[in-house]
Amino acid sequence: MERIPILKMGDFLLVTIQVDMHDQLALTLQDDLSERISNTSARGVLIDISALDMVDSFIGRMIGTISGLSKIMDAETVLVGMQPAVAITLVELGLTLPGVSTALNVERGMKRLQERVLKQ
Repeated sequence: MERIPILKMGDFLLVTIQVDMHDQLALTLQDDLSERISNTSARGVLIDISALDMVDSFIGRMIGTISGLSKIMDAETVLVGMQPAVAITLVELGLTLPGVSTALNVERGMKRLQERVLKQ
């Protein structure tokens, strides 16, 4: 079964999606990520989607769900690397991704995670 790697970096987990997402892969990522947050007591999750050219409504909702699950498990989530075409598609689909913080790139995303975790 195909899986997306989840790397631990200090108190944070880094997810870099380098393949086209399909529904089953998104569900597997959701399960794997919630398990890793629980096992590592991660305080933040950074999801890099810079390699994705397209996000459909299901994948968009899964990103929101992952963020919600992370928040319930006391971990902040930041989504980085969104391509302009992906942003346009999400807006056209009416997906606002409530609760999902975004940043332009991984560096800014890590900075945002550190700031949010230090506030708590």
